[in-house]
Amino acid sequence: MRTWWPRSLAGQAIALQIAVIVVVVLVGSVLALLDARRDGDSAARQQVVSIATALADSPSTAQAIESGRATQILQPVTEAVRTNTEIAFITIMSPDGTRFTHTDPSQIGGHYLGTIEPALRGDTFSEVYTGTLGPSIRAIVPVRDSTGRVIGLVSAGITQQTLVQRWRDQWPTIASVGLAALGLSLIGVWAIRRRLLRQTHGLRPDELRVMYEHHDAILHSVSEGLVVLDRDGVVLVNDEARRLLGLTPGPVTQAELPEFLRAYAPGARDEVHVTDDRVLVVNRSRVADSAHSEVVTVRDRTELQGALGELSSLQILTDSLRAQAHEAANKLHTVITMVEMGRPDDAVRFATDELALSQRLVDRLSHDVGDPALVALLLGKTAQADERGIALTITEETHLPSDADDVPLSAQEMITVLGNLIDNAMDACDRADPWVEVTISLHAEDLRSAELLLRVADSGAGMDGDAFERAMQRGYSTKSGVEPEQHGLGLALVAQVVRRHGGTLTADVTYGSVVTVTVPERVE
Repeated sequence: MRTWWPRSLAGQAIALQIAVIVVVVLVGSVLALLDARRDGDSAARQQVVSIATALADSPSTAQAIESGRATQILQPVTEAVRTNTEIAFITIMSPDGTRFTHTDPSQIGGHYLGTIEPALRGDTFSEVYTGTLGPSIRAIVPVRDSTGRVIGLVSAGITQQTLVQRWRDQWPTIASVGLAALGLSLIGVWAIRRRLLRQTHGLRPDELRVMYEHHDAILHSVSEGLVVLDRDGVVLVNDEARRLLGLTPGPVTQAELPEFLRAYAPGARDEVHVTDDRVLVVNRSRVADSAHSEVVTVRDRTELQGALGELSSLQILTDSLRAQAHEAANKLHTVITMVEMGRPDDAVRFATDELALSQRLVDRLSHDVGDPALVALLLGKTAQADERGIALTITEETHLPSDADDVPLSAQEMITVLGNLIDNAMDACDRADPWVEVTISLHAEDLRSAELLLRVADSGAGMDGDAFERAMQRGYSTKSGVEPEQHGLGLALVAQVVRRHGGTLTADVTYGSVVTVTVPERVE
């Protein structure tokens, strides 16, 4: 690329525009001059035809020719007309071409120089001819007597030198208009150049192309969902965002976005939203130099949330084992002390009673709930509730056989649902009378289908319908000291699992705050 050629896109665009504008103005000016000359010739031809016709049709002209005193009568008239109309000459002649009048009196009586045959035939005729005054545009019109016979001719003309002078007189106006147009165009081009420089940041076309290619490649390969919004709607959605938000290919309207993305809310950081099948982390940032545009990033936290659930279950079990070990150590010290006090029978009775109580709970859960992971969860929650002074009861209605093949929820989903419901219940129960009751059962509604029932009740006040609906949509916390904006995810995750399997999640207040999950049997 030559050094004189601009490198930036704005510079190249403006250089091309300037070249086009200069060419257009120059060509337009030349065409305007040529058009002015053509119009001048046409106007001159019409003028001389009109003057010659007017004199030829005047009765006084025919009378003067017939009187034999044509020169004396018509010479002053033609000169007066010529002077007022600023034409070169008016010649009145006989049919043989002998002049009766002329601008130069010395030419009177001489023979007319030009074509007269069409006029002698009665036609009005115009031509460009070189006469005594030089090249001129002239018209010849016949003069008729009362019988229609041609008794003379009238010729009027304008020299081309006069026309050229008239044409040249228009040059300054045309040049001024052309220069003004050029100046205004350059000012507009300069303004466009400034705007282009701001919008392209002075980048060259190849740099813009590389930037676009990299931008497109990043959008398609980035592992986070990216959505760009402005006041008119959705500007951009990458492939990952379409996958995470369940959007179809093609243009996306704002109405197709989830509810939490439809409002303009820049500045949000690590917002957690639960959709029907995913847990998403959303961040929103305002676009610089734009009052109503924002960039939204979406990350998938579904698998992480599942791992956190498993880790939470393991943590609960670990805490339960630690608590049991601590309690066992206390009980062991008690037994040893009672033996040292010489009361071995009391020591044996104390140890076997505590062991039998714990073993009965383990045996019962192992018998009624076949899944080991679910048994571990319930044992851990029982120990956790005992530490917090909460009476957690597994009802006698609980029954989930280990050989059941038609349980609609997987073990991980069962842990997610029950773990979150029990945690919510322990947090919400009445501190004056803290109790939680858990029921798990799989029963047949009819001979063709079975239904899983999970019910968790507590001594708390419960939630009204609106609060429960909000909790299922995004998460809600009833913990004291938690702001409404700091919603949890427990009930929302439960609702996600239930919706995925076509079940129902309801809440009511009867003998306590009762949350019930029902999930129909899986259809293979």
